[in-house]
Amino acid sequence: MANVVLEFKASAGDSEPQNRPVIFVGQLSNLQQLSWAQVKGKLQPVVNKETWQSALSALNPNPTDSCPLYLSYAAVAALPSRVSRHNSPSSAHFLTRLVRTCLPGGASRCIVMVCERTEVFASACAIARAFPLFSRRSGASRRTDNRVVTVEFITIGQDNGPLDLTTLECLSNAADGVRLAARIVDTPCNEMNTDHFLEEIKVVGAELGITPTIIRGEELKQRGFGGIYGVGKAAEHPPALAVLSHTPEGATQTIAWVGKGIVYDTGGLSIKGKTTMPGMKRDCGGAAAILGAFKATIKQGFKDNLHAVFCLAENAVGPKATRPDDIHTLYSGKTVEINNTDAEGRLVLSDGVVYASKDLSADIILDMATLTGAQGISTGKYHAAVMTNNEQWEAACVRAGRNSGDLAHPLVYCPELHFSEFTSAVADMKNSVADRENAQSSCAGLFIGSHLGFDWSGVWVHVDIASPVHAGERATGFGVALLLALFGQASEDPLLNMVSPLGATDVRPGDQMERDCKRRRLV
Repeated sequence: MANVVLEFKASAGDSEPQNRPVIFVGQLSNLQQLSWAQVKGKLQPVVNKETWQSALSALNPNPTDSCPLYLSYAAVAALPSRVSRHNSPSSAHFLTRLVRTCLPGGASRCIVMVCERTEVFASACAIARAFPLFSRRSGASRRTDNRVVTVEFITIGQDNGPLDLTTLECLSNAADGVRLAARIVDTPCNEMNTDHFLEEIKVVGAELGITPTIIRGEELKQRGFGGIYGVGKAAEHPPALAVLSHTPEGATQTIAWVGKGIVYDTGGLSIKGKTTMPGMKRDCGGAAAILGAFKATIKQGFKDNLHAVFCLAENAVGPKATRPDDIHTLYSGKTVEINNTDAEGRLVLSDGVVYASKDLSADIILDMATLTGAQGISTGKYHAAVMTNNEQWEAACVRAGRNSGDLAHPLVYCPELHFSEFTSAVADMKNSVADRENAQSSCAGLFIGSHLGFDWSGVWVHVDIASPVHAGERATGFGVALLLALFGQASEDPLLNMVSPLGATDVRPGDQMERDCKRRRLV
């Protein structure tokens, strides 16, 4: 998969399956709407109309099903016929699995995706997840040729014409963002320490014409970033706060995405065990998702100020490591008694969100993190856990999840009942809860929000992606599609506007002037 080039085209063209293996994917009802004329160019002469129709008749998705059309060169696969209200209409997770298991092999292959236009974005991101970039298998390193997978969409229902070049470009950039995030998360710390992560940020910045702001090492301590510095000071490679800033003319508000970038989490002196430490290379999933999403969204054009804030550190063990009982002063000025060095993500993010508020004057702050193991218990392996101080944004996150395939579900937001879990006798708060059976994921999010202040007037959104960031031993690139959809109303791209749950979607001609004045206000 590492040397796969993914191409999105309005038409993949005709080719015999022996020369270019092909798979058709969609809901059975959508596949049945295809005419023979739409598919025959990719199947003939080895598959005729009767074989195609017989294969469709044989499909019985429960929840999915597939049928070979010709040896291992051609297949048709059916997605679930219906999904529940907490799933994506695109059946994104099932689509990724079908592509991984049913797509025939070959140097040049074709995926024909049959869906409604509203499901195109989520489907493209789901397909991208099936082709991870990172591999250190010796056989993969010897391959120099790239394998090409061409994706063609056939849209069903209203607005069922071919995809235009702008839409195809959006899909390509979104897919690249998903695969970038997954590659970073899959890469082990000996190849993705804080130095390497900063290089990834610089590469994206150079591509976008943006020079990152970087505060690193002892400068963090001097400037009061006690959270990031305290977590990362024991590591060989020093911690850092890095910022990519997009500030276009005419912006009407400022948005900040803050990502947890713990490149490896040993747990610190509260060290993890031999079964829980493997996989902690993934603890930078929030920062990786924000980098992938920032790259994609700026390429598509973004009308407002957008800052990507990366809180980078390795939670290592060493002579300089933070001890339980130590007290750190965070960038908010509040003091934190450390009672668990393995609750480090909230410390670095607290510095990040306060920097976004104080130094970047952000109106909307979203932090994304692989924050708590309890997230998987709270909302499961497929749904990110969302907490926010704004009810409208809570609903918007859920809708953006359904529209993008990066599913999300709310956590309890009730600081007056839960924040007392952090009570300390000697500092403003502790960093870990007293009762681990009392809404752990909610409490972890509240710790971050407390440094902004529960009376902060802006919009704060916390997204915990600890479980969805990976499926088995592979990263998913989770979070990229969610961010692109959630903030799509501020994009210049029509497809992202369509999948965005915020802002007006239907505007009468007479309202054009008012819309031009307010179109970018997400609050």
